Formats: sequence, structure tokens, C-alpha cells
Amino acid sequence: MGSWNEWVEQVVEKLDSLKLLRSLRPIHLSDDTNTDGFEFFDGLCQWDRASVEVEISETTFHKWLLDIPSPGDDLGGTGAADTEAGVWGGRFRKLILFSSNDYLALSSHPAVIKAATQAVQKHGMGPRGSALICGYTSYHRSLESSLAELKSKEDCLLCPTGFSANMAFMTAVGNVSVLLAKGSQPSIDERVAVFSDALNHASIIDGIRLAEKQKSIAVFVYQHCDMRHLNELLTNCPMKKKVVITDSLFSMDGDFAPLIDLVKLRKKHQFLLAIDDAHATFVCGKTGGGAAELFNCANDVDICMGTLSKAAGCHGGFIACSKKWKQLIQSRGRSFIFSTSTPVPIIAAAHAAVIVAKKEMWRRRAIWNRVQDFRDLTGIPVTSPIISLIVGSEATALKASRHLLEFGFHITAIRPPTVAPNSCRLRITLSAAHTLDDLRNLTAALSQCVNFSEIGFYCTSWNARL
Repeated sequence: MGSWNEWVEQVVEKLDSLKLLRSLRPIHLSDDTNTDGFEFFDGLCQWDRASVEVEISETTFHKWLLDIPSPGDDLGGTGAADTEAGVWGGRFRKLILFSSNDYLALSSHPAVIKAATQAVQKHGMGPRGSALICGYTSYHRSLESSLAELKSKEDCLLCPTGFSANMAFMTAVGNVSVLLAKGSQPSIDERVAVFSDALNHASIIDGIRLAEKQKSIAVFVYQHCDMRHLNELLTNCPMKKKVVITDSLFSMDGDFAPLIDLVKLRKKHQFLLAIDDAHATFVCGKTGGGAAELFNCANDVDICMGTLSKAAGCHGGFIACSKKWKQLIQSRGRSFIFSTSTPVPIIAAAHAAVIVAKKEMWRRRAIWNRVQDFRDLTGIPVTSPIISLIVGSEATALKASRHLLEFGFHITAIRPPTVAPNSCRLRITLSAAHTLDDLRNLTAALSQCVNFSEIGFYCTSWNARL
């Protein structure tokens, strides 16, 4: 990727000459957290179940069954909603979560809780401001270093959310053409050609739309995971600066991007390859490095976006990249620049989660065992912990969700505009904290409202595992 390295270096030099290059200057906060004092475990413990066992009030339960709109005030106890609900008030119903993204059940891990507790007791929330002003601390820098190592990248930039990470990257991409343009606005040939999978996450799409509105990029959408279509678009595109961006593990369909084929196309067309690894980070690969580690192509992925709100069980986003790209994004990525930095206790918890995810490898084995269990119990060839059961109409999806609710399972119906009309679905997510009995009970309930043989038609037959 010699050309892209040169372009980014030129952009950084121009920002510097214009006095627009921004710096991160970490505020030192003493960190007495003794990671050697963290306790690690070799199997499922009682607290892990807190990530999949929840309660809802009877009011919420009945409103859900009757599909009554709710502003979220039906919490139970002495609230006004419970007074109105009469006999429902004050009682709660236990559910098993099959809709959470806490894939490794780290949100309730003692080490994660300990790190957050110690940080909040010592520093409160930490300095409150954007990262470029006062919100960037030694805690943030330590987490960035650990994530860069995990992703086999030179550096890393923390963002408030995974959504803001994708937005910041795309606006930075647009700035490449703006800053290298010969005139006040980049010509069509000077713009960056961005090739995006048709089913990419909304944050990628919104970032692209923003850059497109600024007339800094040209957008080409290729059919979902269709490398023949992508190759055709790349071949027919006369623009020099090309970026291909894709989810690595698609959040609504549960299938993987064909990274091996993308790497081959990258070598052929010399584009910058960026992936949103939100759902694969910590879940895939021997060390939890994500989809690129799983497919042994980490060095061929140029930019890796991710989140700390899914398998890490915490909150926040990040961009793993080169030092030059980091300088560019922190100087031109508006969603990073103008957002308050993540609080220190959350950063401390996320750093602990990174350590636990590496140490307790059994968690990755456990979640992939559950994937295999679901496949064995249903005959559906699922390929990841995200199981997308497309049932068709909105009414069918809602009816199935309510049926599962009555059997004690929290699984929401996914409807438009999240998915296309008549592709409504039940989105089931598996966790390392789920047991085989959980899956047996779930599939038994599912079999009463879903025809597994018909569902199998919608699932990819490609088989990928840890």
C-alpha cells in the first residue's frame, strides 16, 4: 500500500504546515490497579450468568405480549405505570437473554468490576472534556497500546463509541482528497473512491453519506459479499485513490466477509482495506484478535475499527491503524474531535476485559461450542454467534418474539428500517455464559414457531469457526 502511505504522509505534512495537526497529550493519572492481582478462572462461574439472566416487570411483560407501545417507564414497584396496570405492578419475571452482544460474558467478570471500582474510587469519572482538550489520560493511552497489539497495528485511537469510530474514519478519508486537491474542491478524479458492502453497518453508511455530501468521495456499493461484483466495480473505476470498507462479521446476518478474497483483490487493485470488526473482536482468532486473525490476514487489513461495548462487555470504540493515520483521524475526524472522552473507570474496565479475554481462552471455546450446539440441535448451518432467523413479515416476527417471551426468552423481532421489508427476523446471539440446557430449551420453544427446514434456506452454507 505504498501509494496510500504516501498520500496519508502528504496529508499529515500539509496539516502540519497549516497548523491544523492536532496532538493528544495524556494527563497522567496514577494507576494502582495490580493486574497481577486479577483472578482468572478456567470455567463458567456464578457471576457469568448475570450477563444472560435478567428480570422485567409484569407490566413490561404484558405490554410486550400485547404489543402496547411503551416509553420505558414500566419498571415495576411503585411507578405510575404499575399503578395503572393494577394487578401487574410489583412483580417481576425472569428471562434468559439471547439478544445481548456481551459474547464473552465479561460485563460481570470480577476483574472488570475491580478495575472500574478502583478507578472510580481514585479518580471519579476522570477529566471531563474531549480527548484533544483534557479527556485523554494515561489510562486511555494504555488501553490504546493493548488494542494496537491485539490488532497487530502500529497504533490505535480510542473513540467514544464504535459508531463514532466509523464516522471519524470516513470523514478522515474524505479529507485526503480535500487536502491533496489542486483547487479549492477536489475534482472527480481527485476524489476517493469508496467501495462499500451493501449490508454494512449504519455507522459506515452515515460516515460515507457525510463525506459524500462534502463532495470528497465517490461511492460504489457492491452486492453483499459479492467479490465478482466488487472486482468489476474496481476494474472499471478510473480513480486512483480507492478504499474498500466492510463489516468483518455482519451484525444482522451473522455471516463473515470473504476476507481472503478481499485480500487477493487488494493486491490486484492496490486499495486501502478497512474493516469494522465490532462483532468479531475478542470472539474470533486464537488470541481474540478478530476476523483478520481468524483468517490469518491481519497484516493485509490496513484499518480496523472496533468496539468495546460487545465482547469486551464495556463501552467505547477504537480505530487500530498506523501512526500517520491516527494523526490524520485525530486532526480531522469530527465525531472524535467534538465528543467527550470516555470516562476513566470505563477505560480501566475495558483494559481489564482485554486482559481477561486473552487469559481466559475457554470463553472463546465455549461460545463456539454453543454455535456448534445450535447447529446440531436445529440443523441450521449457522456460522457465528449471531444467528439470523429470517421469518418474513413483521407480523410473523413479532408473533414469534412474543411466543419466545412466554417461554422465558428475551429475543426481539428485528423489523424495518433495520432490515428490508419482508426480511424481518429473530436475531439470536449466543454467549459463553449460555449452557447446553439453555440452548435445548430455546430450540424447543423455537421449533413451535419456526420451521427449521425453511429457515435453513436463508443461511449461508460457508463454514467458519475458531
